Amino acid sequence: MRAAVVRKTGGPEVVEVLEVPLPEPGPLEVRVKVAAAALNPADSAVWAGYFGPMPEVDHTGLGLDAAGTIDAVGPGVLLAVGTPVIVFDAPVLRPTKAQAEYLVTDLNSLAPAPEGMDPTLAATIPLNATTASLALDHLPLRPRDTLLITGAAGAVGGYAVELARTRGVRIVAQGRPEDEEYLRGRGATWFVSRDEEPGAAVRRLVPEGVDGVLDAAALGAPAMAAVRDGGVYVSVRLDVLPAPERGVVVRHTAAGPDAPRLAYLSALAEVGVLTPRVAEVYPLAQAAEAHARLARGGLRGRIVLVP
Repeated sequence: MRAAVVRKTGGPEVVEVLEVPLPEPGPLEVRVKVAAAALNPADSAVWAGYFGPMPEVDHTGLGLDAAGTIDAVGPGVLLAVGTPVIVFDAPVLRPTKAQAEYLVTDLNSLAPAPEGMDPTLAATIPLNATTASLALDHLPLRPRDTLLITGAAGAVGGYAVELARTRGVRIVAQGRPEDEEYLRGRGATWFVSRDEEPGAAVRRLVPEGVDGVLDAAALGAPAMAAVRDGGVYVSVRLDVLPAPERGVVVRHTAAGPDAPRLAYLSALAEVGVLTPRVAEVYPLAQAAEAHARLARGGLRGRIVLVP
């Protein structure tokens, strides 16, 4: 089968598409015929060497998100071949991963795909929606409480806005000026531009400060300035956690495989509560070009590879 891999660290130009052995599922594993696989910043971190030395193998795979159909099952698996699924293939360093023609994963890493949804859209759900959902669980907010979401039109932030809306939270969404209409349509109560200092901008709308912040844009201390004394700050990146102050609780979210949560998020997408967005689609053969586009940034929506 063909798979997008790296054999050395560098820029996106080190991404290759190689012929590799077809993987076989073991106990409680399935093999998925991939229909679409989304790109993430974590992929960039792999080819850039952020996760440390490459493992003692010839190549390292790319991709954490996929949509496809079950192609084969290992011992102990009762799911039927042909079942449409979405996959959160969380282990970062493995010889082959989601950006390939086939993917082997365990049962806790997959869920039924949203019925009727194009696989290119479904493939954008697993990592980002799971991260947004878990981050909100770390924010003990009640209906009518206030929440700032930074980077609210981004991959994690967009899902966070829609999930927070289901909890009755009043949302201050931060984004580019051109994102305002989109974010209000997704459920934001207020909007602040990323061109403004977040603490001052938010406190013009919520003078006492918001009850919580989901810092999807990884702003760190400037975002925490918008939180009231005794509130909660949650970041999706460990390297930007600010020091606690004013009684504000500081937390970090790191998503992992969670089949029940992923199934719930898939169901929300199926009924239109979550809105997957795709910016560009590339064939697997153009994986290096797709990763180069990811590195340039500036997109609203995900880049997706199609085998």
